Amino acid sequence: HLVTSFWSKLMLSDKIVNKYKSMANAIRVLSIDAIERANSGHPGLPLGFADVATVLFAKYLKFDPTFPNWEDRDRFILSAGHGSMLLYSLAYLLGYKDCKIEDIKNFRQLGSKTAGHPEFGLLKIIETTTGPLGQGLANAVGMAIAEKKLNVKFGKNLVNHKTWVVTGDGCLMEGISHEAISLAGHLKLNNLVVLFDDNGVSIDGSTSLTCSDNHQKRFEACNWSTLKIDGHDYNQISKALEFAINCDKPTMISCKTIIGYGSPNKSGLSSVHGSPLGKEEARLTKAKLLWNHGAFKIPTSIKNEWKQISNRGKSKRILWQKKLNSSNKKKEFLSHFSKSKFVRTKKTDNFLINILNQTQSEATRKSSQKTLEFILSKKNNFLGGSADLTGSNLTMTSFSKTNGSNCNYLFYGVREHLMAAAMNGISLHGGYIPYGGTFLIFSDYCKNAIRLSAMMKRQVIYVFTHDSIGLGEDGPTHQPIEQLASLRTIPNLNVLRPCDAIETFECWEIAINNQNTPSALILSRQNLPLVRKDFKKNKCKQGAYFLKRSVEYDLTILASGSEVFLAIQVYGNLKSIGIKANIVSFPSMEIFENQSSSYKEKILGNKPRIVIEAACSFGWHKFLNPIDTVFGIDSFGESGKSEDVFSHFGFHKEKICNNIRKTYFK
Repeated sequence: HLVTSFWSKLMLSDKIVNKYKSMANAIRVLSIDAIERANSGHPGLPLGFADVATVLFAKYLKFDPTFPNWEDRDRFILSAGHGSMLLYSLAYLLGYKDCKIEDIKNFRQLGSKTAGHPEFGLLKIIETTTGPLGQGLANAVGMAIAEKKLNVKFGKNLVNHKTWVVTGDGCLMEGISHEAISLAGHLKLNNLVVLFDDNGVSIDGSTSLTCSDNHQKRFEACNWSTLKIDGHDYNQISKALEFAINCDKPTMISCKTIIGYGSPNKSGLSSVHGSPLGKEEARLTKAKLLWNHGAFKIPTSIKNEWKQISNRGKSKRILWQKKLNSSNKKKEFLSHFSKSKFVRTKKTDNFLINILNQTQSEATRKSSQKTLEFILSKKNNFLGGSADLTGSNLTMTSFSKTNGSNCNYLFYGVREHLMAAAMNGISLHGGYIPYGGTFLIFSDYCKNAIRLSAMMKRQVIYVFTHDSIGLGEDGPTHQPIEQLASLRTIPNLNVLRPCDAIETFECWEIAINNQNTPSALILSRQNLPLVRKDFKKNKCKQGAYFLKRSVEYDLTILASGSEVFLAIQVYGNLKSIGIKANIVSFPSMEIFENQSSSYKEKILGNKPRIVIEAACSFGWHKFLNPIDTVFGIDSFGESGKSEDVFSHFGFHKEKICNNIRKTYFK
C-alpha cells in the first residue's frame, strides 16, 4: 500500500486532470457508438477503465504507433478481451495507421479488423489474442520472462521495457491466474504490472455471489507488491503507475472502478457488462459526460492531445534506434528476433550418421533430447522448459544449463496451464522460440493455449512424452487415449508422432522450419528400434511415406510412432503366409492432408487399409473405406507392465495377423 508521503508528491494540476477527462471520454463515446451500431458488445469495461488507460498511455507506456513492432516497446495486454472496444478506441485515437474510423464503425462485423475479441494480426496494437479469461495474464508472464532474459543478454540500453496487463474479475477467478501470479512472483518479474479492473461485477451479477477472495493478500502471498486505488482518481492512478515502474517486484494495482461509468441507469450493474446501452441510455450517458458531439465524432483538440502522446513515443523509439545502431551487439540482437530456417550442413549429416551407427533402440523422448543437443549447438534463441518433468520429458541439454538469469531453460513447476500460455507470450514477444514439455495426457491442461497458438500462427513447440499405454504401470489415469485425436482436430497445428530416432530428428526439423504453425511432438517413454536407415531426405515432410512397398500388394498398413515397428513385424508374419503388405509410416495427418491428391492416392492405395495405433480410432476413418480396419483403443487403459497392456489390447503381431487373415483372406 502507498504511504502518505508518496501520495503527497507531484499532484496533477486541474488543467491536466481536465485534459485526461476529455481524452478518457473520447474512449468512452467511441466505445458506446461502436457497440450501439453493432448492437453487440461489452460496454462496461471500456467505460469503467477509460481513466486508467488514459493515464497509462499518456504518461507511462512506451510505444510508437508509426513503428508498432519496435522490439523495446512496452507490451499492453487486454486479458479481459471482452472489453475490446477499449483497445480499438485507443488504436484509433493514437493514430495507428491500420485503424480508421471505418474500422470502429465496423466493430464485430464479418471480416472486420475490430473483432468481438482482440485477434492478433488484425491490428498492430493487439499484442495477443484474448478472450478465454486468464490466458492474456499468462501470456503477459511469458512476455515478461522473455524481456528479462533479453535484458540480461543485451543490457538495458537495448532491452528495458514493461508488460502491462488489464485483468478483470473473471481472469482472476480462472485457475490459470494462480499459476501465472505464482511463477511471476517467484521469478521476481518486476517488469510486469497487473491492472485489475476491480468493478465487483460479472455476468451473473455482483461478484459477491461467487467470490470473497482478498486479491491483494493473494498477490502479496505470491511475492507481489500491491496497491489499491480509486480507478477514477487521476492523481491516484498516476502515483500508482509511478510506483509500479520503480518497484523491485511484480506489481498488482487494484483499480476500484464503476462498470459502465457515466451511464445514469446501468452503471454498476451486470446489465452493462455484455449488452449495448440502448439508444436512449447511450444519449443519457453522453449527456452526463457532457459530450455533445455527433456519433463517431472526436473534436480536433482532443485528437491532437492523443497525437502528442504518439509523437513522444516516436521520439523515444528514435533515440533507442540510435543506441541500437551504435551498439556492438546490433547484429546479434537483430538475429535473435529474426526468423531463420534450419539448414542442413555436413555436421547434420555426421550427426545423423552417428545415429545410424550408435542407436539400436531408444525412446523417442531420448532421441528428442539428442536432437535438441545438436540443434542448440547451432541456434541460441531457443527457450525451453518443462512442467516439473524435466527428467522425464528430457527437454534439458548441456546447452540449456547456463547458470543464472541468462539460462535458456525454465522450470515451470507443476503449472501446465501457465507453461503453455506463457510460451505463447514468449513467442509473441519475440527473441526466442519457446518449447516446453509435459506428458501427453496433460495436453488437456494446455488445450486452450495450444488452440490460441494455432489461431495466432505462433511457432510454439509442445513436447508431449509418454505417448501411449506403453507407460504401463502408471495406469489409465496417465495413459493417453483420446489426446492424439483431440490434438489432431485443432486447425493449423502439426501433430508429429515419430517412430524412431531419424523420424524424431525430422519432426524437430519440421517444427523449426514451420514458422507460422505450432507443433506438438508426441514421443515415447519406451525404447523403439531404429527402422529408418536413410536420412538424406526428410520423409516426414510428406506426412506419410512408404517404409516397405511392393508393386503387387494385398493391403496397406498405416501406423505411427511406436506402432510402426509392430506394423513391420505384422508385415513379416503376413509375408510368411503369402500375404503382401505395404507399410506406411504416418507421423503427421495434418501434413499428409496437404499433399497432392495423386500422392495421397499412391500412399493409401486401392486395397484394404489397416491402421495400427495405440490410441483412440477417431480421425482415422477419413482415410479409410467401410471395409477397412483400425486396430486402436476406444476405451481407457489398464495398469500393468507395458508389454502386458499392449497384448491385452490386441497390439501383438500374432493377434493382428490372425485378425487380418480371418477378415480379408478366408
